[in-house]
Amino acid sequence: MIQHKTRKRRGIEMSEDKLSDLPNCILIHILSFLNTKDAVQTCILSKRWKCIWKYIPTLTLHYSKFSTLKSFDQFVSRVLSLRDNSILPHTFGFDRNGSINSSLLKKVANYVLSHNAKLLQLGIDVKGDIRDILPCISSCQTLTSLKLSVSPKGRYNYGRTLFPKSLNLTALTCLHLGNFAFCAGDDGRIEPFSAFNRLNSLIIDNCTVKDAQILCISSEKLVSLTMRNHSFDVYQIELSAPSLCAFSFMGIPYQKFHGSSLSSVEQVNIDAEMLANYSEPPLVLLSWLSDLPNIKSLTVSASTLQVLSFVPDILKDKLLSASLMRSLKSLKVKLKPLSYGLSLALKIVNLEKELKARFEPSSLIPDGILDLLLRNSPSADVDIVECSRIDGSFDHLAPFSSLLFPEFLQQSSDEHVVHDLQRRIQHLKQAKLQINKYIDLAIKEKIIWKWEEVLALKDHEMMFLKTLDVIERQMREIEPL
Repeated sequence: MIQHKTRKRRGIEMSEDKLSDLPNCILIHILSFLNTKDAVQTCILSKRWKCIWKYIPTLTLHYSKFSTLKSFDQFVSRVLSLRDNSILPHTFGFDRNGSINSSLLKKVANYVLSHNAKLLQLGIDVKGDIRDILPCISSCQTLTSLKLSVSPKGRYNYGRTLFPKSLNLTALTCLHLGNFAFCAGDDGRIEPFSAFNRLNSLIIDNCTVKDAQILCISSEKLVSLTMRNHSFDVYQIELSAPSLCAFSFMGIPYQKFHGSSLSSVEQVNIDAEMLANYSEPPLVLLSWLSDLPNIKSLTVSASTLQVLSFVPDILKDKLLSASLMRSLKSLKVKLKPLSYGLSLALKIVNLEKELKARFEPSSLIPDGILDLLLRNSPSADVDIVECSRIDGSFDHLAPFSSLLFPEFLQQSSDEHVVHDLQRRIQHLKQAKLQINKYIDLAIKEKIIWKWEEVLALKDHEMMFLKTLDVIERQMREIEPL
C-alpha cells in the first residue's frame, strides 16, 4: 500500500507538495502546454515557482484570456520584457482582436526577430500593418509551421492585406493564411506558394486574388488543402498537387477547380452555405463533386445538401447521376442547423410550392439528394449525426464577426472602390428583397402560424437597413474623390 507523507501547518494537515520537488526541466515541460497567462499565474504558488514561467519555450498570447484589450496589451509587453532572454522559443503565438497599436506590434515583431534561431511554429493574427511584422517573419528560416492573418486597420474595414511576394521559407510544411489578397507576378500568374517546396498542409482562409482570375496552387508534397470563403469573389483555382488526398471547404462556393491533381483527392469535407437563392454556388458545388472522381470518404453538412438541391433538375439529370461518386466508401452527414440566409431561401421556395398544402419541411436533408450521392456506391457506409452549428471540424479557423452578414461589409479584390461598394449594396438589396418576399407571401395568404417568424424577419430587415446605411455612407465619402 502506498503511504502519502503529510505535514502539519498551523494545525492543518496538508499533503506534501511533490510536484514542486520535480526538476526544473520537467516543470518547464509541463508549463509549456499551458497558454502563457496560465503559466505566468503559477508564480504565486511558492518561491519555487516564481521564475519557472520565464524559461518555457512556448509563448501563447491570446486576447480571449483577458477582460480588456488594454490589460492584454500590458501583459504582453511585460511578459516579453521579463522573460529570460537566453531562452529561444520553439513556438510563438500572438492573437489580438481589434486594431493594434503599431508600437506593440513592433515590440512583438522585434522579440521574434531576436529570438528566432530555434523557432519552429509561428502564429500571428492581428489587425495592423504587415510592414511591421514582415521582417521578423522573413527571417525565421527554421519555421515549419506558419499561421498568418493580417487585416487592415479600421472598425468597418473588412478588406484584405496584399500577400508579400518576398516570403521564402524553405523549411515550411504547414501554412495557414487569412485575409490576404494574392497578386499576379510579372508573368501575369498568381503563384504565391511556389517557393514553399516542402509544403504538405495549406489553409486559405477568406483570401482572394488581385490582377488576375486564376490562383495557382502548385506543390509536389501538398497532402491537405482547406479553404474558407465568405465573400462573393469569383475566381478559378489551378491545382497541381499530385500528392493531394484531402480537401475541406467551409463557406460559399464560388471558386472553380481545374488541373491534373483532382483525381488524387480521396477525402472531402464540405460545409457549404448560401446567403440567398443565387445561381452560382449550387453549380460550383456540383462541379466539385463531379470533378473529384475518386472520393472515398465524403463528409457534408445538411446545408451542403440543401445548396445542392438548388441545382435545377439535379435529380432528373441521368448523365450526372451516372458519373457521380463511383468510388465512395463512406458518407457522413452532419445535421447542423441551417444558417439564416439559406433557411430563408428554402422557406420561400417551399412556401411558393406548397402554400396551399401548408407544407412544413420536416427534415434538414432534402428529398432525393442523399440517394443521388449514393446511387453509384450503394454499399457505402452512411453515418448521419446531430451536431451544433459550430461542430469542431473547422476549429482551426477563427470565428467570423458577430455581425448579421459581415460579408456585405467586406471589401473584395476590385480595384475600383466605388464599383466594389456598389456590388455589395446590390447583394444586400437582394437579400432584403428576399425577406420582403417571404413577409409578403405570409401576409397575403394570411398564414397565421408564420406570424411570429414574420415579426422576427422585420427585426432582421432593420439590421439590413443599418448595414446598408453604413455602406452607402462609405460610398458618399468616396465618390467626391
